[in-house]
Amino acid sequence: MAGNKRRSARDRGQVAFEYMGFIPLLLLVGLCAIQLGIAAYAANQAGTGARAAARTASQDRPELWPEQAGKSAMSDWLTKQGHTTFHHHPGDGTVTYTARVKVPSIIPWMEDAFGYAERSSTMPLD
Repeated sequence: MAGNKRRSARDRGQVAFEYMGFIPLLLLVGLCAIQLGIAAYAANQAGTGARAAARTASQDRPELWPEQAGKSAMSDWLTKQGHTTFHHHPGDGTVTYTARVKVPSIIPWMEDAFGYAERSSTMPLD
């Protein structure tokens, strides 16, 4: 019986040591989940900007330039980085705008690793 007490007291520090090895893995998984959410948000905002730009360009007398309308419909967090572009594609009775947004990185040394989110929207001309 005395041997069991000595052994369990000696093993108490082992659990803390195992947790120290597991915590960095949990942090890495958490960062990857957050980065995936940011990429999805950037793609969603690109779609919003493309729709707003195409809707504005399809009007007879728009109040704003289509690119300006697209950027104002998007989050300031993404547009103020200066990595948001719009491309105009005219068609027969339609107008298409493509918005391209750089996916921000929360990992400092991987700024260019996630590329761009690109979405297009087509609207009929009025």
